[in-house]
Amino acid sequence: MHEPSGLVDAVSAHTVFPLAAICELLHSTHRLAAEGLLLGCFPWRLPATDCQRGRIPAACFATSSSMAPAGDHRSLPMSHATAARHPVATPQEAGAEEEPGRASVDLGDCRFCEMTRQHHPQCARRLPKRIILVRHGESQGNLDMSAYTTTPDYRIPLTALGAEQARAAGRGILDVVASGGGNWKVYFYVSPYARTRATLREIGRAFPRERVIGAREECRVREQDFGNFQVEERMRAVKETRQRFGRFFFRFPEGESAADVFDRVASFLESLWRDIDMGRLGQDPSCETNLVIVSHGLTSRVFLMKWFKWTVDQFERLNNFENCEFRVMQLGPGGEYSLLVHHTKEELEQWGMSPEMIADQQWRASANRRSWAEECSSFIDSFFEDPKDSESSSEEEEEEVNGRINDLE
Repeated sequence: MHEPSGLVDAVSAHTVFPLAAICELLHSTHRLAAEGLLLGCFPWRLPATDCQRGRIPAACFATSSSMAPAGDHRSLPMSHATAARHPVATPQEAGAEEEPGRASVDLGDCRFCEMTRQHHPQCARRLPKRIILVRHGESQGNLDMSAYTTTPDYRIPLTALGAEQARAAGRGILDVVASGGGNWKVYFYVSPYARTRATLREIGRAFPRERVIGAREECRVREQDFGNFQVEERMRAVKETRQRFGRFFFRFPEGESAADVFDRVASFLESLWRDIDMGRLGQDPSCETNLVIVSHGLTSRVFLMKWFKWTVDQFERLNNFENCEFRVMQLGPGGEYSLLVHHTKEELEQWGMSPEMIADQQWRASANRRSWAEECSSFIDSFFEDPKDSESSSEEEEEEVNGRINDLE
């Protein structure tokens, strides 16, 4: 029997195939994209391997030596590699093997674990330890709005100060990800704009190449579209109108609203979770994975809004990121991401977060994922006035009180 040459051949070659084997096949199919490095974003270059040549031009990507050779599609019965990634363990055994300080994540974070109702210590550590959002450095457009009248927004470059800000941000991010010890790696996402790619290039100077899993240009985290060439006087008037209309729903002529940005960021988050679930980011269970997203101020705030389920009113109260300011979402001991694991309450207040939003971050910093339905407020008080604490009606409560009075008499 011939070796399956693709997913169709694999399905036809076997009548029964385990879920884990299908996951492994899809994982190997997408591994090239997960391990690709954007060569133009870093001051160093990784050598291309023989197995990579012929599939994607070497001028576009470099790969690590651990990549499966081209055409290497495994047969569907579970391989030793799959078995090694998914050893059967009881919840008690899994808990005993957890390393101190590691987050214990429930079964819902691994589709294989979820379907088979098993718990694998490796899967419990698959989630990134940190997701770090970075705004680009100072650009020419930040200094002089007239730059947008002659240069397309996506081509606006960094200033010399912006490049220095990016190098400083790289050193700061390195301190954050290395704070947990020497066993860590980082994966970068970057907006396709010139100023964000230049920011990543300068940030990359702080990181040894063996610490970088990969980098990916992601168009969905680009800047809000303000229109094509922008006339300075007209843009000032339009932005004044936006303040009266509302920053979230106002759509720029020939451009986007923040609500439009929300939709594409939501799509990106869905893809990000699939990449995490399938291991496409090259996560090593033995070390901490850190995701760094180099983007724009509004896009980063919308990302946080979507992630933490903030309302439109809460979003509009937030202050923008400064140039090269970064905010760290860190995994708490209960398996939830929170801004309060790394940042302070005072910092969150300065960003414009309300007491209710800060309380939610405090809950997430130590909460267990399984307690979401019972304990997470979901900002209920912002939707209802004096929500009832029980299902009993006012008439039932009155009858109960009258009954107690009669008993006393």
